[in-house]
Amino acid sequence: MSHDVTGASAASPPGHAPAALPDAQRNNWVDTRAPARLRPYLKLARLDRPIGSWLLLLPCWWAAGLAATAAGHTHSNLWHMVLFAIGAVAMRGAGCTFNDIVDRDLDRHVARTRNRPLPAGEVSVRQAVIWLGILCFTGLGVLLQFNLATIVIGASSLLVVAVYPFMKRITGMPQAVLGLAFSWGALVGWSAVFGSLSLAPLLLYLAAVFWTIGYDTIYALQDIEDDAVVGIRSSARTFGGHTRAAIAICYGLAAMLALTAIWLVGGGLAAYAGLALFAGHLARQLGGIGGVTPQQALALFTSNRDAGLLLAAGLCLDPVLRGLL
Repeated sequence: MSHDVTGASAASPPGHAPAALPDAQRNNWVDTRAPARLRPYLKLARLDRPIGSWLLLLPCWWAAGLAATAAGHTHSNLWHMVLFAIGAVAMRGAGCTFNDIVDRDLDRHVARTRNRPLPAGEVSVRQAVIWLGILCFTGLGVLLQFNLATIVIGASSLLVVAVYPFMKRITGMPQAVLGLAFSWGALVGWSAVFGSLSLAPLLLYLAAVFWTIGYDTIYALQDIEDDAVVGIRSSARTFGGHTRAAIAICYGLAAMLALTAIWLVGGGLAAYAGLALFAGHLARQLGGIGGVTPQQALALFTSNRDAGLLLAAGLCLDPVLRGLL
């Protein structure tokens, strides 16, 4: 995930069309509608696979709803929620591009990743670095719209993002580091309202961390055989035959931590209903984990967008209903 960032790679033969990646949706807009010269860059940013942007965004929206309830507002800050969406797309794209730069040699040996733009030769490393800069400046522009505390908290996430691609080489739990990075929005969403942090957003952050470890372990099941050959570490390999139990523990902790955060801010019926639906969705995922094919693992993983949206809906509706009653 030529000097001109919109130019075709010199490594791509004339008339060459970048291959659709196996974990991208069929007939996605990048492969069917985007200009051919831009497609490798859009794929570096994973715009053909928006699930990651959703998963990065959802903790921001969770925190926006939770903070609105805690502050006694009648609704979440809608402008903040729009900014979070733009920032999530930009920073997820930046993180994936950086990851692909670091992993370009490993990606050549994994079936799911060998056709990514860098290992496939559709862009050069220099082009990818320029694209990374564009995405980072976009994310910075979004971050500067918030208060100083949020700017500092948001910028602090870059350290975790920077070390994540190397974790699969040195630890059997790189998903834990991904969780630390992908859950950062729970801190940013709260500080955007209060200009500080407290126990409730920290618990929500930890809930998102365990949720991420769970769903990304499911995602790692796609590559478990190739990872063993190449030497890439993952939680799926670490848990082995105990994978379902480990994911169940992660999902259970996520639900309990989110429950405690809602209780601390005095959440209402909508928040608890959203949490119940979220927990029910996670429980349903657990029933489908045993003996999954790579395609089934991908489907279970992507279903977490819906799980996260259920919780976001409950948390964001809660202050609205309070204002109407």
